Amino acid sequence: MPMIDVYAPADLFPAGSDRELAARLTAALLRAEGVAEPGPAHTGNTGAYIHRLPAGAVHTAATDAARTVRVQVLTPPGVLTREGQRELVAEATRIVTEVSGDPTQSARTWVLLTEAAEGGWGIAGTAFGRAEFASLLA
Repeated sequence: MPMIDVYAPADLFPAGSDRELAARLTAALLRAEGVAEPGPAHTGNTGAYIHRLPAGAVHTAATDAARTVRVQVLTPPGVLTREGQRELVAEATRIVTEVSGDPTQSARTWVLLTEAAEGGWGIAGTAFGRAEFASLLA
């Protein structure tokens, strides 16, 4: 059950757009994982966290108050194929750009894909790996 964290300057996305951003990114992630028809275990356990940071808290080596967005996706072990990775990075970048309303935002959007170690995903006190996820989704 993947997790998405979006870090951006507080004013980069329009007010009230957090739900749209979260819903579109989670749908894109589930598609990239190959989930054609998400069930309750998918939709109830795929989380998105939108972190709106003060403009002065976002930096690059070149500038303060950078207009960058970091989308970090954490997935259980082995759920994204190489093609799924490509699809997700492209779609997440497109979604961030569209929701921001700035067509140049894609050049400043970073998507980081991280895979949890086998057994390194805890839900309800259980360390999940491939076998536990398979049982949960069965």
